[in-house]
Amino acid sequence: MRDLALSYAGRYATTQAKLKHYLKRKLRSRGWAGEDEPAVDALVARLAELRYIDDEAFAEARTRDLLRRGYGARRVAQALHHAGVDREEVDIPPPSEAETRAAALSFARKRRLGPFASEPPDQRTREKQLAALVRAGHDFDAARALIDAANVEEAETWASGAEI
Repeated sequence: MRDLALSYAGRYATTQAKLKHYLKRKLRSRGWAGEDEPAVDALVARLAELRYIDDEAFAEARTRDLLRRGYGARRVAQALHHAGVDREEVDIPPPSEAETRAAALSFARKRRLGPFASEPPDQRTREKQLAALVRAGHDFDAARALIDAANVEEAETWASGAEI
């Protein structure tokens, strides 16, 4: 069991919750059940104590990665929750307004939304672009401000105008 946990922790960036889920799934798949089940919680706690697993480092790296890819604060929070990271426990602050605006700008540029589109969108296309930004985790006001920007310079000014 220990070798399996070390192999998984060495191969993947993981959290305590994900490792615990993986080990329990492996136990079930191998038909292990009963009172003499290995102490998965103790093993995961020991690996965390040895810093083989670090939820805080995972959360920081995942947050940076998602923001760089253009996702918003809500999507970042969902990804961390899905990975089993408790935000209050690891003491990771949410992304700042400047970071989320830069992420929205990056997402719009990458997907050619709003002022980055080859031609001005019609009403239906505009609504689809707004929905794409909201699904990416950005709030509706930010999505609307970005999509309604008249040109690229206005969008970049909006993104850089956030309070730090």
